[in-house]
Amino acid sequence: MSKTPITVAYGDGIGPEIMKATLRVLEAASARLAPEVIEIGEKVYLAGNNSGIGSAAWESLRRTRVFLKAPITTPQGNGYKSLNVSTRKALGLYANVRPCLAYAPFVPTRHPAMDVVIVRENEEDLYAGIEHRQTDEVYQCLKLITRPGCERIVRYAFEYARRQGRKRVTCFVKDNIMKLTDGLFHRVFDEIGAEYPDIVRDSMIVDIGAARLADTPERFDVIVMPNLYGDILSDVAAQIAGSVGMAGSANIGDQCAMFEAIHGSAPDIAGQDLANPSGLLNGAVQMLLHVGQADVAERVHNAWLRTLEEGLHTADIYRDGQSYARLGTQDFADAVIARLGKKPEVLKAVSYTEQAPLVLPTPVRQAPLHKQLVGVDVFLQWREGKPEQLGPQLQAVAAPDLPLHLITNRGVKVWPQGFPETFCVDHWRCRFTATAGTLCFKEVLALQERLHAEGFDVVKTENLYTFDGAPGYAAVHG
Repeated sequence: MSKTPITVAYGDGIGPEIMKATLRVLEAASARLAPEVIEIGEKVYLAGNNSGIGSAAWESLRRTRVFLKAPITTPQGNGYKSLNVSTRKALGLYANVRPCLAYAPFVPTRHPAMDVVIVRENEEDLYAGIEHRQTDEVYQCLKLITRPGCERIVRYAFEYARRQGRKRVTCFVKDNIMKLTDGLFHRVFDEIGAEYPDIVRDSMIVDIGAARLADTPERFDVIVMPNLYGDILSDVAAQIAGSVGMAGSANIGDQCAMFEAIHGSAPDIAGQDLANPSGLLNGAVQMLLHVGQADVAERVHNAWLRTLEEGLHTADIYRDGQSYARLGTQDFADAVIARLGKKPEVLKAVSYTEQAPLVLPTPVRQAPLHKQLVGVDVFLQWREGKPEQLGPQLQAVAAPDLPLHLITNRGVKVWPQGFPETFCVDHWRCRFTATAGTLCFKEVLALQERLHAEGFDVVKTENLYTFDGAPGYAAVHG
């Protein structure tokens, strides 16, 4: 049978050790793969490429469309961009799928019945990486949530649940605070979830959802979340299932896919033959299923389960009196290889059937709404006094048809009728709203010119729009 080309990166820290172990297991299991090795990570960063990946590596990824990646190290500071984020965004890997399963009693956990899959949106949210320093004291990071992005990840979660025979999909959001961005995610979840009457759906505010996930993970099945919450809580879920070192991750797009362990490069134990290769090996099992080698995936996964239940453990999960032997990275791989063809006797054996990758419909772009400019938020750097002094100065610059409505500091209204107890920094949002309800952009430009002429330091403006009459901006605290 023909071999499937894949791109392989050995990564940094413990990456080369666990990749070597993983590839040895795949080869022994007769995986039909043709690896192409690329260089990414710390060496590439330090050679002057701030993305950590060169053009030859991109060419390999676009050619094979399948990436098995070991953890990499991103140097601190100096504008280095996250390679994981860059790869996910450049290749359109919008769905991050992280199964978090307990292996009790062989791996310590307080939740032996845990079997949760976290589906994380992978391209937008705060991970857009759009940040600015606006004043001496204030920095900002933009949270971007799009309707097409929400539709793709939510539909993927429901399709995944249906294919895997799972019964419930739960959405975690914080739309009691972020009513527009997380509110959109929640609304799309409800809209698309209604198309799957065979699957129970519910939603939770992310803080109480996280508490319940940590306390009673057995109540959850599939959880879908925006990017940041999913990143954090998938690590939490993996750890409470037994160990972050054992969880694999699939990053799925319409044309490409990347498979990896969810843990980092752990440079403190690199080169010591201590690392657990299970996370990367489990990511490789997901890869085998993706490329149509369910027979090999089943053989590898069952051999790995048999190794666990025989008490052959790496240092991170080894327990005196419970484990049979403490193994290094390569000896653990040898133990898995020796058990190829065997199935676990206590843990549930897996049985995989060939399944094509999920193909989802392209989100349908909605007809444009009537968009109307009704005001502008002007952000100033100002350190000359208190808000009750700033307000009258801005009122004097405003026009009758575009008056000053309010001033906030760190999102809280401080003028008019602010509280003297509110702590203020040098960053002020000054909202001007049209008295007639509509506004010409020339009036916004004229306002900015008058502010500049009066010596105000305008660091940013944000136009205020309505969409079919509904405000496209948040209300103000206070």
